[in-house]
Amino acid sequence: MRITATIIAENEERRIVRAIESLRCCDEIVVLDSGSVDRTVELAAKLGARVVDSPWRGYAGQKNFAAEQASHDWILSIDADEALSEALEGEIWSLKKRGPDCDAYTMPRLAQYLGKWILHSGWYPDRKIRLYDRRKATWKGDFVHESVEVSGRVGHLEANLLHFTCDSLSEHLKTMDRYTTLAAQELVAQKRKIQWPRLIADPAWTFFRTYVIDRGFLDGIEGLTIAYMAAMYSFLKYAKARNMS
Repeated sequence: MRITATIIAENEERRIVRAIESLRCCDEIVVLDSGSVDRTVELAAKLGARVVDSPWRGYAGQKNFAAEQASHDWILSIDADEALSEALEGEIWSLKKRGPDCDAYTMPRLAQYLGKWILHSGWYPDRKIRLYDRRKATWKGDFVHESVEVSGRVGHLEANLLHFTCDSLSEHLKTMDRYTTLAAQELVAQKRKIQWPRLIADPAWTFFRTYVIDRGFLDGIEGLTIAYMAAMYSFLKYAKARNMS
């Protein structure tokens, strides 16, 4: 079982080193860069990654293209703001030694938000398929929330993929603006009619679900912030979709 790790990147000099250095269990690392103007390409190449330059084709399209560049059929796809925990790296080493018994594997993702690890708020365990045989799986999703679709058996790893999200509220707001625009474009493409009551009801429900049902209150002030920002995300997504229609 030989594995190629793939990372899509654009201006990720702050995070690319951490991501690459966590991939010692992989036999090859491919960084698909979309026109970085910082030191992303330089740092990735210095760490032994093979850097491929490619224009942006959407999240799913970019990740599928990155998989096509791999020398091996088994793909470990992570984002530049993610890294394998030592335990997950060890678990993948063990899987390589005994050989795979599935066509893809999920792993729990543990997020760090404003410097704190988030264990509730609907953010954990947040299982994602990230290790897969490209002959049996492909990325799907035209706008946001891309995911791996598998035609075969899916297994489960137990150690955490670490997700280093926003270090500041300013960074979160900037990211939210980009993603809510993509989410709104998806709604418009689906010809979804957005009624104005949804702009009131959905954000309120999102806050309640995140903070109360998903026990965001156990994550302290960060949990309250996550719930509020989730509600704002919901409002902006629908408001932008109405404005685009």
